[in-house]
Amino acid sequence: MLKIKVLIVDDSIFMRKLISDFVSKDDRLQVVGTAKNGLEAIKLTGELKPDVITMDVEMPEMDGLTALRHIMHKFPTPVLMVSSLTEKGAFETIKALQLGAVDFIQKPSGSVSLDLFRVREELLAKIKAVSKARLSKTVEPVSKETVQTIARPVIPRAVKPQTVKKGFEQLFAIGTSTGGPKALETVITGLPDDFNNPVLVVQHMPPKFTEYLAKRLDGISKVNVVEAQNNQVISGGTVYIAPGDYHMEVRQRGTEYRISLTKEPQRNGHRPSVDVLYDSVSKLTRLKRHYIIMTGMGGDGAAGMQKAKEGGAATTTIAESEETCIVYGMPKTAVNLGCVDHVLPLQRISSKIIELSQKTR
Repeated sequence: MLKIKVLIVDDSIFMRKLISDFVSKDDRLQVVGTAKNGLEAIKLTGELKPDVITMDVEMPEMDGLTALRHIMHKFPTPVLMVSSLTEKGAFETIKALQLGAVDFIQKPSGSVSLDLFRVREELLAKIKAVSKARLSKTVEPVSKETVQTIARPVIPRAVKPQTVKKGFEQLFAIGTSTGGPKALETVITGLPDDFNNPVLVVQHMPPKFTEYLAKRLDGISKVNVVEAQNNQVISGGTVYIAPGDYHMEVRQRGTEYRISLTKEPQRNGHRPSVDVLYDSVSKLTRLKRHYIIMTGMGGDGAAGMQKAKEGGAATTTIAESEETCIVYGMPKTAVNLGCVDHVLPLQRISSKIIELSQKTR
């Protein structure tokens, strides 16, 4: 079996050695090179043609975001970001995922922390998973200065120039994981400002990162996008992102629908879990419900989608097609269960959502 070739990029000698040691001890992986900044990363990617790159963000001479954009333009390669737990680290990681990185791994604390041993298994599993990602070349590389400009924190707007819509008869529930931030950008920015139904999203992601994902999407979308809060009243025309480390459910209280966040045990190895969201939505029999599953590893959401489909009335199920998935795991599991009505490429999902929202029962 051919080994997965890994290029490790980090300005810290300690981190380069630590990650190299982890990778080298796995029989399926091989370290083919290391780089201390983005310029070296671009050069070595062209020379060594690695299967996966682990990429730090803050580095001298050229940072990880600028290097990432050039790599995705010149020779698309699956990139796994190595992110700090700081607010800046969370924001920059979200930007990296939108620039083309496939996934990320958290540094449990500082950039030279021995705590990285705690995430060794997750690191190795993600390297293997992202090596299978489907990538395409980006149209234009972006200069370091441009990336720094677009990577400045998004200032959330208090109110968007649209009417808040409390009444609705339909609800859309989206589940996604690896490759999800980029896919969500495509779908959510495709919704018009007069979209009048709520969208609830479970994206497998830790705390802080979901907050910045919501802020970033809100800044570039016509609909409102927020990180969900416990007991929050659900309104039409708003996208609710489940916060990291909390399951998100929908509960009906009289004529209102509210968000319920819980710390119940993980399901399918995740909290938030797509299945938890889907199961709660399936109980809302007064609404027309639509379930959408997109790119991601594993099978979270497939069982919940199957239950929803077996429930029958007023239910539509959609899966992203293999051709556009970064990782064809979650949608594939749902398709194999035979519970999917529509298999669509990513670029057609928002138009399908709009079409469904315009139909009456």
